[in-house]
Amino acid sequence: METQKQAQIDNTGSLLQKMITAMRLYGPGIVLVLTMMGAGDLITSSVSGANYGYSLMWLLAGSLLIRYVIVNVMARFQLFNTSGMTILQGYAKIHKVFPYFFAVAAFVCGHLIVAVMIKGSGETLSVMFNFGSPFLWSVVVLLVSFFILGRDVYNKLEIVMKVLLAVLTLSFLGLAVYSVPDVGAMLIGTIGFGMPENTGAYGTLLVGISLVGAVAGSMTNLIYPYFLQDKGWVTPSHKRIQRNDLLFSFSVAIVINLSVWVVGAEILRPNGIQVETIDDISKALSIHLGAFGAWVFYLGVFGILYSTVIGTANGYAKVITDCIYKIKDLSFDKNHKIEDDKIFKWFSLLLLVTPIIWSIPGATGFVALTIFVNALNVVGLPAIAIGLLIISNKRSYLGSYTNNWFENAVLALTTILTIWSAYELLIGFFS
Repeated sequence: METQKQAQIDNTGSLLQKMITAMRLYGPGIVLVLTMMGAGDLITSSVSGANYGYSLMWLLAGSLLIRYVIVNVMARFQLFNTSGMTILQGYAKIHKVFPYFFAVAAFVCGHLIVAVMIKGSGETLSVMFNFGSPFLWSVVVLLVSFFILGRDVYNKLEIVMKVLLAVLTLSFLGLAVYSVPDVGAMLIGTIGFGMPENTGAYGTLLVGISLVGAVAGSMTNLIYPYFLQDKGWVTPSHKRIQRNDLLFSFSVAIVINLSVWVVGAEILRPNGIQVETIDDISKALSIHLGAFGAWVFYLGVFGILYSTVIGTANGYAKVITDCIYKIKDLSFDKNHKIEDDKIFKWFSLLLLVTPIIWSIPGATGFVALTIFVNALNVVGLPAIAIGLLIISNKRSYLGSYTNNWFENAVLALTTILTIWSAYELLIGFFS
């Protein structure tokens, strides 16, 4: 028995050591995951769990699979294309409309995403420290971000993201374990492909589309190749560590998303609590876990929101800068350091500063704004999937490293799914 216990301790220690080693070696995937995992994951997962239990969990699993395939294919194009092109150059080769569309979409989506995160961060810090208005704390968040988005941005960004990743994992996983999840119901919900009837404040279709938009993502998928550049992973020899980095990061994303969902399904739903503000979640946790449990939740909330603020302002500004280069037919290859460019500096500043208007008292509520922005994200995904389907199958670019049948099937299915989702969203908006 003692030998078995020692073996378990050794295995735990070995696993912990592997995770620590991974955190030291990896980076771009961690930065991407914490950029994409913002209010969307927090709100849509908790709303889905609170309103529909585990019945929509298949959408979470499918969305994460879609996102992994899209991002990994983009990374392979970046590492293996024979012309040294960036991902945006590949899209521009198809048609000039792509850089125009992506530049506008990146600015609009980036502005709204940062707006949601700054607003949510302000509300969270106001509750955590129990003084000051949410708007005042949003301004503080904005000012602190200036120090991170100064010189040598990526290295500072990676360090901050790794710290926040540890905070998020410990906070949300601890809350999920305490909630005692129904594993059987989770399994049924993951493979059941069911769409329950409308209940709660938000309809099933809107929540489902918002979940796909939050997890499968849209413009945020485009920023991963730029983080690879910042890390110095720009050649085929980096493919193995890139893939492992992405697998590790997505595994953590799955754990965090499931943990938030479990809190919604096991604590909010049984008590009939509708998620309309962050306070709705924390009040339920206070009842079941006490003040400390609610504070741990808020700590995780701040981590997931603030990581997206700095990641989005940095990453989306790179996409916009690259698009402008393509529109002007300027030379810009994957070895160029975008962060030194004046265009990048101006747009990262705009994406960081202008969203503060949404934090002014009286503006749209945090949860409603989050669900709308996530659903809006779906509109840009067809263009990404269609373009990627074309450039990632060109042997003139990638030689033998083109897509396999499964990747092509996922991209094709994603295109169909998101066109339908965008159509339903627009019909619902104008009806």
